[in-house]
Amino acid sequence: MNVDFSAVLLSLVAFCGLLWLLDSLLAKKSRVQAVEDFKAGQGKGKSEEDISAAIADLSREPLVIEYAKSFFPVLLLVLALRSFLIEPFQIPTGSMIPTLEVGDFILVNKYAYGVRLPVIGTKIMDVDEPQRGEVMVFFPPHEDKYYIKRVIGLPGDTIRYENKRLYVNGDLISEEYEEDIVVETSIGDLPGTLHTETINGIEHATQHITGVARQRARTTWVIPAGNYFMMGDNRDNSADSREWGTVPEKDIVGKAIAVWLHKEPGLHLPNFSRNQAIR
Repeated sequence: MNVDFSAVLLSLVAFCGLLWLLDSLLAKKSRVQAVEDFKAGQGKGKSEEDISAAIADLSREPLVIEYAKSFFPVLLLVLALRSFLIEPFQIPTGSMIPTLEVGDFILVNKYAYGVRLPVIGTKIMDVDEPQRGEVMVFFPPHEDKYYIKRVIGLPGDTIRYENKRLYVNGDLISEEYEEDIVVETSIGDLPGTLHTETINGIEHATQHITGVARQRARTTWVIPAGNYFMMGDNRDNSADSREWGTVPEKDIVGKAIAVWLHKEPGLHLPNFSRNQAIR
């Protein structure tokens, strides 16, 4: 089950804030009045200790209001951090291997590509645009959950991927063979190769399965205005723009900047062995 934590946080902030506001406008006046009435009448002739105890009891806020006032600023701060600055994200699949592994916890810069309102994602301030080679988190056009891939094509670009080679606007992207490897797939381990690819000056690792790759109906795409073409670094084992199309600017979440924690699937403790900047 996918949980929209921004929506949950926004709901909790609104709920706590509303309780605090209603208490300030309505119930608090009643408590103040009750204290004044006690001092004017029932408090006469009682000891100072009894008066203090009675006033404290009459002034006491309901427990739910105490919790709302305590949690509101904390939740508001967390919402602001997640919505406008940095959001944590866990890698669920192997489509970005070898750059990102299953179980990596990454940090996503939410303001790199513009400041957006939480939940609805409407951009309210421009900052910068995605560049080729950067790793981006977004909502794909076919599914309402976070995806993470590498930006390959910008608006107006012509992308061609054929025989395991990538072309951008007719230029072959540099890719150097590094070594033979074993590639994990859903049908078992297969022989593959590891490469170093350079896009827009950004060097990063990619891997391919040796021999027959996933067959795709198209090999060439022209990127519409306001859209981006995304691909996984695990080139023969990634569902990306080659299958479900380009990503509109409105569905961008942010730029992936660092791995800060890693946890192997299953009963394993988290560790910091893969802490690194993302390229």
